[in-house]
Amino acid sequence: MTEETAPYGTGPTTPTTPVKRVRTHHLAQMKERGERITMLTTYDMYTAATFDEAGIDILFVGDSAANNVLGYETTIPVTVDELMPLVRAVAGSVKRALVLADLPFGSYQASPEQAFHTAVRFMKEGGAHAVKVEGGAEIAAQVEKLTTNGVPVMAHIGFTPQSEHALGGYRVQGRGDAAERLREDARAMQAAGAFAVVMEMVPGDIAAEITGELAIPTIGIGAGRDCDGQVLVWTDAFGLRTGRMPRFVKQYADLHGTLLAGARQFADEVRDGTFPGPEHTF
Repeated sequence: MTEETAPYGTGPTTPTTPVKRVRTHHLAQMKERGERITMLTTYDMYTAATFDEAGIDILFVGDSAANNVLGYETTIPVTVDELMPLVRAVAGSVKRALVLADLPFGSYQASPEQAFHTAVRFMKEGGAHAVKVEGGAEIAAQVEKLTTNGVPVMAHIGFTPQSEHALGGYRVQGRGDAAERLREDARAMQAAGAFAVVMEMVPGDIAAEITGELAIPTIGIGAGRDCDGQVLVWTDAFGLRTGRMPRFVKQYADLHGTLLAGARQFADEVRDGTFPGPEHTF
């Protein structure tokens, strides 16, 4: 068994035989073995390299860069040209993770051809290994166009941030009668060739049913513990962003607090003349 084809891990949580580069077929194998898939957003070279070293399977350059890097209120304004340098920085900084690029609002919905040309740009100019699109059955033609022409696609159903105005804001999707529509969307994405599907803000029992039905992996964000993997926005998960967090976010660090304390110490030492000291002077 070669390093490229060796399984990522032999247990549910600890990778013991890392692959040289995570590919979409490795993710399918992980689902088959019951191993959880890990995914984080990243937008720059340093976090990308750090998360890659930590063994995160998928590094996702999301359109969430709009409100985590560029200062926009929502993800809707961000453009392909704004995301491209971020994708390029991430792709050039990792050794084993699969690099996933988000297709931003308006860059793929018009037609399968538009979707294809946008995706090709992210792969050729940005170095992405795969792309993600939001939507269900209504974009099946776009997903099929990509997957039949060499572009690996991760789908995204449930709450889709690019459609927040149409959905009436940040609301749980798939409750009651809407559950069957969610199932139909998941089936449509699998049939169109998607290698995985993100489910966001979906009731846990519905997400579990869909995960059990699909042959492809599911990645949850606010969709319970029974998905095949989990994703979080890194600035939420590690406490760089402050304020109220979505219910599904767990914070693993307080980077805001660490940076704030460091910046205050720097300012104090500059003002009182203790920095730079003799050891910092030529």
